Amino acid sequence: MAFSIDRIRNDFPILHQKVYNKPLVYLDNGATTHKPAVVIETIKELQESHNSSIHRGIHFLSEQMTSRYEAARETVRAFLNASSTSEVIFTSGATGSINAVAFSFGERYVKAGDEILISEMEHHSNIVPWQMLCQRKGAKLKIIPFDHNGELLLDQLDALLTEQTKLVALTHASNSLGTINPVKEVIRRAHARNIPVMLDGAQMVQHGKVDVKELDCDFYVFSSHKIFGPTGSGVLYGKESLLEEMPPYQGGGDMVDQVTFEDTSYNTLPFKFEAGTANYIGAIGLATAIDYLKQVGISEIGLYEKELIDYTKQKLGDIEGLIIYGNAKKRISVFSFLLDNIHTYDAGMILDKMGIAVRTGTHCTQPVMDHFGISGTIRASLVFYNTREEVDRLAEGIEQTIKMLS
Repeated sequence: MAFSIDRIRNDFPILHQKVYNKPLVYLDNGATTHKPAVVIETIKELQESHNSSIHRGIHFLSEQMTSRYEAARETVRAFLNASSTSEVIFTSGATGSINAVAFSFGERYVKAGDEILISEMEHHSNIVPWQMLCQRKGAKLKIIPFDHNGELLLDQLDALLTEQTKLVALTHASNSLGTINPVKEVIRRAHARNIPVMLDGAQMVQHGKVDVKELDCDFYVFSSHKIFGPTGSGVLYGKESLLEEMPPYQGGGDMVDQVTFEDTSYNTLPFKFEAGTANYIGAIGLATAIDYLKQVGISEIGLYEKELIDYTKQKLGDIEGLIIYGNAKKRISVFSFLLDNIHTYDAGMILDKMGIAVRTGTHCTQPVMDHFGISGTIRASLVFYNTREEVDRLAEGIEQTIKMLS
């Protein structure tokens, strides 16, 4: 199917509305993406006609929903090119997935004096769980710094990887700088020392192909609502050999085999890590979103967004007094910037009145802001349903904002 921006925009009902009597320009996709009609309709259909708790029932509705839930797991497995559905665990989102690794992997493998290595550009969700682990275990958190362009200083990596390093946890793409990190090289160097690597793919999966076999990462996490699916659902991919060794981090129904007051044995993978009633509608909604992306074409999305990135860089670069933070050679369509002597909140409020939705603040990356000595930025984050015309509206809105507030 040929890539058609008009057809794609028609698939997203929320885009066709006015804000303050102006057509909506939604440029806050880094926070959450909108849902195509097929995902909305799937969720409605499941609630209306199929809702029933999975795995435990022998009646028609339960068996129907169980079948669709496990089919969703296979959809995710194929999307990531994982070896087995046993390696695909449904969670509440990327944050839930990272915490699962921090608690489960951390309990099994990390002890006092060990080290966890992350980067300076991580989202708080990939900082705080490791700090908590280090506090529990008496371990140490170490940091890979980045340069003025927002690119990792890989020349420091080898010195940071030591015999005490138990895990590298790294964002695949930065939510505030737009940087696509050289994760394959990081993984190669870490694996040379038998150190596993977890990638936070929350900002990457919606922009291009992710192949966990090709990357050879040990864990990969992402959120459904960042990839055009429903909120409250996400994925933890893990290599089966590691997941088999890791203890469950939550107890409850469905993750057990046999339970007595004296002892409990656990279920097999992936169910060992899915305690309680699963968000089965969220998982099926995620699979529907993935199927939609496959229909549009992952490669076509990447090519279109590359053109959109180049166009946005040019338009923003032409605005006097605008400073972009994050100029990596490889990037996603995320642009963080400041306007000379104008507070981010003031600019964001004025743009909002023009119908333009951007994000202001630290974007849950306070260490990034500290690196540049700033308190926050304005962030415009685009996906494949955004257009050049919307970028033009953003640029015009910024110019008007500068005139009003300078």
